[in-house]
This record gives sequence, structure tokens and C-alpha cells, in this order.
Amino acid sequence: MNTEEENCTIDRLRGLRMEMPETYAEMEAEAASKVTSILSVYPKAERMYDLLVTDDEVRAYWRMTNYFTVRQLGMNDHGETHAKIATASALTILDLLQKAGILPDIVEAGAGSEDDAALVVLSAMLCHDFGNAIHREAHQEISIPLAHAVLSRLLPSIYPNIGERTEILSFILSAIYTHHAEPLPLTKEAAMVCIGDSSDMTKGRGRMAFDAGSITIHTVSALSIERVDIVSGRERPVEIQIMMSNSAGIYQVQEILGRKVAVGPLKDYVDVIALVEPGEGEERILEGITIRSGKCLPFRREDHRRG
Repeated sequence: MNTEEENCTIDRLRGLRMEMPETYAEMEAEAASKVTSILSVYPKAERMYDLLVTDDEVRAYWRMTNYFTVRQLGMNDHGETHAKIATASALTILDLLQKAGILPDIVEAGAGSEDDAALVVLSAMLCHDFGNAIHREAHQEISIPLAHAVLSRLLPSIYPNIGERTEILSFILSAIYTHHAEPLPLTKEAAMVCIGDSSDMTKGRGRMAFDAGSITIHTVSALSIERVDIVSGRERPVEIQIMMSNSAGIYQVQEILGRKVAVGPLKDYVDVIALVEPGEGEERILEGITIRSGKCLPFRREDHRRG
């Protein structure tokens, strides 16, 4: 392997070679570390994570997902790196909500524990885009049978009882099916997956498609997003903080992330705040926006400090 190959993440499938931007590969490592930290108190979820990320079939679906979305369609990354970053986001939301006393639906329904809820969220998040390995159109629906086959093979080692396993599988598949908010997510866990999916919006993700020659509102908007942080909020349990270098990033925030927050079971628990920090010589059209209960409003950093 040459030096160039050592400095980037490479997916190979026979003659196929796809490279990740170095900054995005660093984000994948950061996300994996965060996932490992959160799962340290959830033995079943931790075991499932290890099974999924090392499984040859799962990794092949991630490779082919990127082949079709990035290489063939000029879209942003939908493969392994995206899956891990989105998983870290969804599990962070789960962790913050539980610390605020808001229980996952699987716990409220008596169908499982907090460990089971973490397993549901991470399994759905890691498998949600499998359908792209066949076609982008209707990929949510296509993901269901693909994920069902993988999960039916892996889950028995954690849930030997078929009834319990089927209930867990149902929660996972429901979250996968609704990760685009069409149809609407029906559980808090599904909403975590829906929001976690869209929280991966930084410039590293857009770099792959942009460098391949795809110049769209999606890639340009993604290149305007510098960082996304999910933290405990001042007024609500979860606050998604987004730093943008250009106002173009508002498209990602409002049309993709904001829409998913507004329509799901977590709409009353999550705030979205996006701030613009333009580079030297660039005009700042507005300081930022906030999205609450589906409404997009102007936002000033000074207001946030006072709050």
C-alpha cells in the first residue's frame, strides 16, 4: 500500500476504488470512539455493534451503497462513514433524553430495557441505507428485506427467544422504514434514527461528490457546514448546534434536518441552532437561524448568550 492509500479510507469491491476526504475519515474515527463510549454500559448493544461493523455482508452493502449514491448519482456519502457518524448522533440523542428522564418507547411499552433501546437505535442506524445498494428510488422500502436478512442472522446470538427477538426486530425495521420521515416515525427510537441521519451534514460528507464533479444545492450546502454538535440544551433536553461558513448551509439545516425534527415524536425535545461564521471577505447575510416546532426563525448569538 502506498502513502496516499495509507492516508485515506478506501472502499474496494473488485476493481472499484473510492476514497474518503481525510477530514471525513477523522470524523468517522471520532464517531466510532463516541459510539464505543456510549455503549460501554450497554452490553447487548455493544455486542450488536461489534457484530454489525465486522460483518462482511454489512460492509459489502456499505460499499455498494456508496458506489450507487456517490459514484453513479453524484450524491453525498451514504456508506460506512455516514452510518457511523449518524449512529453516534442518534445514540447521543438517546443518552441526553434518558438523562433528562425521557424514556424510549421500547422501555415505556415494557418491551425492553435501555440496553435494548440502544441496540434498536444503532442497528437501525447502521442498516438504514442498505437499499441504496440496489437503487436510490424507494431505498427505504428496499432496505427492509436486506436489513431483515442480516439482522435475522445476527440477532439470535443476543436474543435466543424468538418472541423477544421478533419484537426487537420490529422496532428496528420500523425505524429503518421511516428514516426519511416519509412515512412519519412512530417511536422515539425511530425519530432518533431520522434525526441522526440528517445530522451528518458536514463539508467532509459533501466533499466526495463535489470532487467528483457534482455541483448541486446538496453538495454546496454540505460544504458550508463546518461542524455539528449535539449537546444538552438550555430549554430542551437536546440542542443540535451547527456552525456554517456560508449561509448556503441553511438549505441542509432547514429543508433536511429541520423538517425531520419538526414532524417526529421528538419535536418537543429538540432545538436546532445554526450560526454563520463567514471567512474573510465573505458577506454574512444573516447571523443564524433557529428551528423550533417546525418554524425557522432568525437567530442572534447574543440572544443565546443571554438565554
